[in-house]
Amino acid sequence: MDFFLSLNPIVQAGLAGVFTWLCTALGSSTVFFVKEVNQRFLAMMQGAAGGVMTAASFWSLLAPALAHAEKHLVGIPTWFPAAIGFVLGGIFLRMVDKFVPHLHYAGDHGDTDPTDSKLSRTWMLFLAVTIHNIPEGMAIGVAFAAAASGIEGAALASAISLAIGIGIQNIPEGSALSLPLMAEGRSKRKAFHLGQMSALVEPFGAVIGAAAVLVMQTLLPYALSFAAGAMIFVVVEELIPESQTSGNTDVATLSFMVGFVIMMILDVALG
Repeated sequence: MDFFLSLNPIVQAGLAGVFTWLCTALGSSTVFFVKEVNQRFLAMMQGAAGGVMTAASFWSLLAPALAHAEKHLVGIPTWFPAAIGFVLGGIFLRMVDKFVPHLHYAGDHGDTDPTDSKLSRTWMLFLAVTIHNIPEGMAIGVAFAAAASGIEGAALASAISLAIGIGIQNIPEGSALSLPLMAEGRSKRKAFHLGQMSALVEPFGAVIGAAAVLVMQTLLPYALSFAAGAMIFVVVEELIPESQTSGNTDVATLSFMVGFVIMMILDVALG
């Protein structure tokens, strides 16, 4: 741990991104042990992932953004950077959704017309998960940069807890992609590789996010809230709807609450 603490925050963010990618690979490896998709389990895991990301968006990202704005920004309302960044994060994900052809496992969300693309259903499912892994990597990078910059409410332990929380929710996310791909006839090996590859954007996103924020310190509150807005977009647009489509609504909702509490405890206890 002492070695990790001594590293440059960009390197820390990159290693944290590698950790979350490995968690996705762990989840994707379930294709080698499970023969079919258990819809109830999938709904529980998607619900829990939504809860983790919702809690992380506030305690690890929005709260430090508000605290920094209140202490250091003069002449503008405290809520302004958080509000602007949060909305821009959602708009960014919406634009990516609109222009990158992809397909959700539970059906079309009205993002892009699958018939307009020459990509196979497999690759469109892969792109859907990959797109929504982008803000997770960004969030990790921004959190480590905020901790290194001494932002009030943004501790290194909080950034680590964010990475742990995202890693936890990446395990079912990897399963949620690989198992349906196997059910559609893909080999276990290919389903695994596509599942783990969907999270390769996270280490790169973490490094880019940390580097950008460290170079432009004034962007910190905006970047923190931008990452939060992008993550909440993923929760509302994908995780919650997908968890509710199989008829396991109550257990999915309770799983959301459990995931929220787990992430809250991680952040408050470690931060």
